[in-house]
Amino acid sequence: MTFVLVVFVWCLVAIVAWPLALLLLLLMPLLWLISLPFVALGVVIQATFALMKAILFLPARLLGYRG
Repeated sequence: MTFVLVVFVWCLVAIVAWPLALLLLLLMPLLWLISLPFVALGVVIQATFALMKAILFLPARLLGYRG
């Protein structure tokens, strides 16, 4: 759904201001490359929290809790 929305907005911008649409088309891969480290950082933080949760709930799981 997000992709369809992005394409729709890009088509509107292409109709209203085609030089801006072409600039966006050229800059999107660069913005994607810049955002990659932040995505990796988010994955690392999420994995760290999952590990902390697993460590904190280990005693309960050893005692038989299956939540």
